[in-house]
Amino acid sequence: MIFKAVRDGRPYPEHGYTLKQWAEIPPRQVSLNQLVTIKLEMALDRVLADDSTFYGDLFPHVVQWEGELYLEDGLHRALRAALQQRHQIHARVLVLS
Repeated sequence: MIFKAVRDGRPYPEHGYTLKQWAEIPPRQVSLNQLVTIKLEMALDRVLADDSTFYGDLFPHVVQWEGELYLEDGLHRALRAALQQRHQIHARVLVLS
């Protein structure tokens, strides 16, 4: 199994972080098997695109809430890492209390 679980939607409260605020969080390594995705579906063309991060953050966004790590943004990057036999990714992790 690639991810710990797959959910449909966020179980955590809205945090209101902007892209600028996310950029201030230093990336850290996260194991793919600790992540819970919050999207059931994704477009295959985004996984295969060479420039998929051209307009966004290079690092996936993860929200830590109630002891779980939720992959909020960057599912295509995480899946691409798994397809390349990598077990960890660098991600920005926002800790919500």
